[in-house]
Amino acid sequence: MFPQDQEIFNILLASISEGVVIVDNQQNIVEINSAAEYIFGYSKEEIVNKKLDILIPSNYHNSHKKHFDTFLKKGKRRTMGESHDIYGLTKLGDIKEIEVELNPFTVYHRQYIMALVKDVSELKQTEKDLMLKSSALQSANNGIIITDALVKDNPIIYFNPAFQRLTGYSSKEILNHNCRFLQGKDRDQEGLVTLRKAIKKGESCQVTLRNYKKDGSLFWNDLYIMPIINKNGILTHFIGIQNDVTKRKHAEAERNHFANIFHESLNEIYVFDAETLRFINVNYGAQKNIGFQLSELQTMTPVDIKPEYNEKEFREQIDILTKDKVHKLEFETLHKRKDGTTYPVNVHLQRTKLGDKDIYIAIVLDISDQKNYTKKLEKTVAERTEELQVALKSERELNDLKTKFLSLVSHEFKTPLSAIQTSAILLSKYALESQQAKRDKHIKTISDKVNYLNNIINDFLSLEKLEKGKVEYKFSTFKISKVINEVIYNANMVLKDGQHINYPDDVDELSMYQDEKILELALTNLVNNAIKYSSEDTVIDIDIKQKNNKTIFVVGDNGIGIPKKDQKNIFQRYFRAENVLLSQGTGIGLNIVKEHIENLDGKIYFTSEEGEGSVFTIELPNAATS
Repeated sequence: MFPQDQEIFNILLASISEGVVIVDNQQNIVEINSAAEYIFGYSKEEIVNKKLDILIPSNYHNSHKKHFDTFLKKGKRRTMGESHDIYGLTKLGDIKEIEVELNPFTVYHRQYIMALVKDVSELKQTEKDLMLKSSALQSANNGIIITDALVKDNPIIYFNPAFQRLTGYSSKEILNHNCRFLQGKDRDQEGLVTLRKAIKKGESCQVTLRNYKKDGSLFWNDLYIMPIINKNGILTHFIGIQNDVTKRKHAEAERNHFANIFHESLNEIYVFDAETLRFINVNYGAQKNIGFQLSELQTMTPVDIKPEYNEKEFREQIDILTKDKVHKLEFETLHKRKDGTTYPVNVHLQRTKLGDKDIYIAIVLDISDQKNYTKKLEKTVAERTEELQVALKSERELNDLKTKFLSLVSHEFKTPLSAIQTSAILLSKYALESQQAKRDKHIKTISDKVNYLNNIINDFLSLEKLEKGKVEYKFSTFKISKVINEVIYNANMVLKDGQHINYPDDVDELSMYQDEKILELALTNLVNNAIKYSSEDTVIDIDIKQKNNKTIFVVGDNGIGIPKKDQKNIFQRYFRAENVLLSQGTGIGLNIVKEHIENLDGKIYFTSEEGEGSVFTIELPNAATS
């Protein structure tokens, strides 16, 4: 023990903030201060006169004895714990990291060592934590930056290697710059607005941004920022953690693309569980056509919308995809809508996996239009066949007409020519003046027959012009009475004995703007036919009525009429009813009249009873439209 001056010594020990442990040259503890008591948990009474080993972990005892002996020989002050870890053992058995400064001294020829002990366990732990965190920052795969919130424009003051690898920028281009350089000119981003607001308020936030590397390539950056606030409540820094989510974005875009294809497809697409058959997902096209919502369909199976199947039959059909290793199954069936209506579909079915679940994917095409088209096509074929048969019949009838026409023309030319030849021969025999009457009779016959042949030729020429579209209509304003007078005047020359034409009433004031010559031609044809096919002592009626926009001409007779079966062909070229085959005519007059009238936007029609006569009607607009 220390002799005198112990009180002063105790005062000095108490005033030292570090722990003090004094040992003699045999490592016996002779004194400790209150700070050492606190560090090791012993009271002075418990530890004085005890060996120093009591404060050293057992695994360090041997090495400590060697170090102690060496220290005594050198007798110099030494600090331990700065370059090597030194550990102390507490009363409770806890091991603490400590720093020790050894100071040798001699009192009354006896050697002592005073150890100044500092508990650095918390400091060392803090250093280790910082080293660990620094190591973590340096080795992290995420890009990490720290910005100084106390400096204008929040510049970057730290970045880890991952950030540099991710962006491709040099240290000089990163440090002391705001991280906006990562967005380049792409500043109009919704995430940037959120980020600016959070920085302004000193709050944390997470956003996804489009960033650009030094080489200009785009990468998607999932950024999380966190504010650092000191103990005085002042915002000092922001930590930013970057995660390259470009692959995730591309995958999302691809998934969204396929999802859009799935949902927007006009075909029906059904996904259902292979075990339960219950629908997992159904696209919008199917929901729209089938009439059920997705929530309803997810409680149903394909059997619920296929009236032709029960579950056993359906499973037997689709099991072929598993048992026989068939990749795809295609079949036609009916689908039943929510409203009970059905429609035909073509189904393409495949078996696949969704995660670890076996599923079926059915792509369904509504073939209602196709089926309807097939029926329509069959109906069209039937109609076309019928039309062809009708056309073939008409062709036969036309051929018959042509044959009749050739026979008719032969007869119509032969008879007048024979009459002309006969009259010419007889004319030469009447040379005497007294025979002038007979000469006049034959001259008239020749004149009439030549005129008849000339009319036939004119009809053929008119027909040719109509066929080639060479007819040029000449429109003018004229009195209708002028045309009627000309028609009746010419008709009087061919009237049979006792025949009479009734002149129409109230026509003197009627006018129209049309082709005058065509109207005269049409009425002449109708009146001459009425005379030709009526017997002697009969009346031909002409009636005319004019309305605001059209004029109606009616020619009626009490002649032989037209047989019922021939009426449908009466306007056809070269056709002649069978009850007039022995009388003169070519069968083209009415055809020519009809084409002219229709070219003038008019129409012609008739009523007739065989043996009772016919009534022909022409309707023409009062003013020409062409």
